Amino acid sequence: MSLFDWFANRRKSEPISQERHEREIADGLWSKCSECGVLTYTKDLGANLMVCPECGFHNRVFSDERIRQLIDTNTWRSLDDHLNPQDPLEFRDRKSYTDRIRDTQTKTGLLDAVATGVGALAGLPVALGVMDFRFMGGSMGSVVGEKLTRMIERGTGDRRPVIIVCASGGARMQEGMLSLMQMAKISGALERHREAGLLYMPILTHPTTGGVTASFAMLGDVIIAEPKATIGFAGRRVVEQTLREKLPDDFQTSEYLLSHGFVDVIVPRTQLKKTLAQLIQLHQPLRHAEHHTAAMQVPDAFPLPTVTAD
Repeated sequence: MSLFDWFANRRKSEPISQERHEREIADGLWSKCSECGVLTYTKDLGANLMVCPECGFHNRVFSDERIRQLIDTNTWRSLDDHLNPQDPLEFRDRKSYTDRIRDTQTKTGLLDAVATGVGALAGLPVALGVMDFRFMGGSMGSVVGEKLTRMIERGTGDRRPVIIVCASGGARMQEGMLSLMQMAKISGALERHREAGLLYMPILTHPTTGGVTASFAMLGDVIIAEPKATIGFAGRRVVEQTLREKLPDDFQTSEYLLSHGFVDVIVPRTQLKKTLAQLIQLHQPLRHAEHHTAAMQVPDAFPLPTVTAD
């Protein structure tokens, strides 16, 4: 029996009060998967981290929800919430950049396209940046670059692993060169983090494109992607026109990039926090005593295998 038939039979067999009827048909009670079409109770979908329990489709989640999924309760401390984008170029397309920022801030309740902070992930201290696609397509402007750079430097100073959840259409064209320079600034901060012997892991979600892919999204020690995420630099049509050939159907997906060595692992969202915790624990530096004991147990030479000629 289908879900719709079950509801129809229930309506015929049971009298339903007006209040109960309104509650059952309330907006947002059920969610329909855009991939397989299955209806899921919205609370159950949220409990499954917005992953369809039928087909595994990963619905888009935004910065506040992503932080709740990854960071332990009551451990999150946000950083640099006061930074607000400016319009030094006085850019205008269909409307001025200043008006576009104001309208987007009012609509989303965000100041810009990234949230940064520090907290605990499964009890392990981390520095985390989460890009938010609601704000102008997650585009990378000067505020995004500054907040991520400060977060990375905070992680380096506190000797915390750094994690960035990427979701972006690329550089923010309204800021021109000021946007493009953020790629180098963030990459420089990540290099200093690497020189300090600390871990950095980007998480590539749908979509991760443009200047973000061309910089910090691909600089991780371990590059993680969500299933079926779109990841690339230029758009598919641009690449096809440049190469003058038809691209595979799965081009610029997580699975395609994994098979070609551009990402290290694809992790379902339901396993992401556990996987991150395991990777952080594996990369923890040994204490001096443990390191000394381990060094004492290493033999001076390892026996080589004997090769016998046929």
